[in-house]
Amino acid sequence: MSVLNVINPLFQAYIVYSAILTLKLIAVSSMTGYTRLTRRVFSNPEDVKNFRGVVKLDDPVVERTRRAHMNDLENIPPFWILGALYITTGPGLAWTTLLFRSFTVCRIIHTIVYILPVPQPSRAIAYGIPYIINWYMGIQVVSFYISAM
Repeated sequence: MSVLNVINPLFQAYIVYSAILTLKLIAVSSMTGYTRLTRRVFSNPEDVKNFRGVVKLDDPVVERTRRAHMNDLENIPPFWILGALYITTGPGLAWTTLLFRSFTVCRIIHTIVYILPVPQPSRAIAYGIPYIINWYMGIQVVSFYISAM
């Protein structure tokens, strides 16, 4: 059986958590736009004209939401790559599902505590766990394939 096959439970877990993360990424992008609209703070003059706002590149509320989105863009794509590679090493289903689920839940929590904002160390913990998971999967992939060479 091919590892990257929709019948493979590992690949199914990867698909589910990747889809959730993708929807989350889209939602945070939409939140940034919504925040701009409700605060009438825009980054482009043509938007000001159409939506009767001001050009302002340093609105603290918009910037906080935008930074949460940028943080996702820096951390979720490596998960997509490393997660797909990781399942090719044949890890256990329960462990892999726990890694994928933990990554996803922590990234959702990270966005919530970033945007609200909730005092530290909440954001650092919600950031650190997925960060460690990405490193773990990457090291496992490299180790597996080096030993197979």
